[in-house]
Amino acid sequence: MRTIATANVNGVRAAAKKGLVDWLANVEADVVLLQEVRADESQVPADVAAAGGWHWLVAPSLTAKGRAGVAVLTREAPEASRIGFGSTEFDGAGRYAEVDLPGLTVASLYLPSGEAETPRQEEKERFMAAFADYLVDAAKTAAGEGREYLVCGDWNIAHAEPDLKNWRANRKTAGFLPQERAWLTDVYGPRGFVDVVRALHPGVDGPYSWWSYRGRAFDNDAGWRIDLHVATAGLAATATKAWVDRAATHDQRWSDHAPVLVTYDH
Repeated sequence: MRTIATANVNGVRAAAKKGLVDWLANVEADVVLLQEVRADESQVPADVAAAGGWHWLVAPSLTAKGRAGVAVLTREAPEASRIGFGSTEFDGAGRYAEVDLPGLTVASLYLPSGEAETPRQEEKERFMAAFADYLVDAAKTAAGEGREYLVCGDWNIAHAEPDLKNWRANRKTAGFLPQERAWLTDVYGPRGFVDVVRALHPGVDGPYSWWSYRGRAFDNDAGWRIDLHVATAGLAATATKAWVDRAATHDQRWSDHAPVLVTYDH
């Protein structure tokens, strides 16, 4: 049995000053996937690096320093680790890292956020096209080596209307564009992956994991569900519990995202 957590920290150095250290020291998880770390390994604060006794793999952005960045934290030492997914354009961008554990390959993903009708959206869609093919290949590789495959992180896409509070006002907004939603439908359909949190929470709004710092979005729970556990079907079938570790109050947040945790009986 493993509990796996994913969290966009919105800058590890900033989050360290707001509560991330205590969270890492006390979270009852076996694996933690971080996104938007915005630091290389030498820049991770010492108290963060020491919290909880984790094994760290950090993939910083080499192309835009101080931006993006992902990390994989594991209780047990990984059997192998890899940064990037074989993309000339994106492997130095700090957006993907994975490790092999007994019976499981687990990855941290920070998919570009995009911006409708701009070059940023074109970049996002190039990433999506390349990454969809990698997902299938990685799952096959893992299966051939006796492992399931799980990608957690900030996917920056709300798949369906229940995945964001104000969906009507965001139909032309990056993160809820028709082509992005269709891409996730393809990931969940022909490519054979499962949205684990939705599978455990069918037919409900949310549970949301990101709320804008603007206005009273957090207090009103006007959020988006964009921090996902996307798993091979065999692993998804073992998931028993999924929840969002939502702060009790706005001023107790250490990121504009909240951690999403799933327990797998695997």
